[in-house]
Amino acid sequence: MVKKRAVQRQSLPEVIATDLRNRILSGDLSEGDLIRQELLAEEYGVSRMPIREALKHLDSEGLVVFINNRGATVTKHTLSEIAEFFDIRALLEIDLLKKSIPQMEAHHFEKCEELLDQMKESYAAGRVADWGPLNAQFHETLYEASNQKLTMQLLDRVSMQANRYVGMHIDQLQKTGSAEHDHRALLDFARQRDIEGAADLLCSHLTNTQQQILELIAQTRMSES
Repeated sequence: MVKKRAVQRQSLPEVIATDLRNRILSGDLSEGDLIRQELLAEEYGVSRMPIREALKHLDSEGLVVFINNRGATVTKHTLSEIAEFFDIRALLEIDLLKKSIPQMEAHHFEKCEELLDQMKESYAAGRVADWGPLNAQFHETLYEASNQKLTMQLLDRVSMQANRYVGMHIDQLQKTGSAEHDHRALLDFARQRDIEGAADLLCSHLTNTQQQILELIAQTRMSES
């Protein structure tokens, strides 16, 4: 008898929501863009019903603002809201790192090393779009041993919003060199079980990213207006 395997099944609205989410996070759909249901239905070759459900789901995630009988607009956050995403992210990440370091094992360190090598390779090869997801995986692996599932779920939600703006400006940031240095130093602190050293570095790492992102967004919006 063939052993059955459990696979994740996605409904049509979930598949469409996933694709639209990726388009928003990559900047393919820009903040403030109007997303019309009828155009999406034609583009995906489906009726409006799964489009409507997909947009409602993205609305619940804060990525779009759903408009009845019209479609949605890609959410445009204020600078203070974007700053808040990064503030909350820092609080959660620092807490997770402190709880994770004492529990980290060899396989956590090995996975982090692999991800750092992949990040360096992807950027050197010009695959800039791959760098963001790998960066997210690196941080997730650093915190995995904390076993704080609810906090990780909250972090996923707020990081999605923060990383959206990092992804939109990754080319302008030109910070992969300093990021790589910080990431490898974080990993060294973790190996040494230096909780406070790691927490201080992570705080400055996230704060610097926040400041650069806010400056770039302010400049971009000023030039557009």
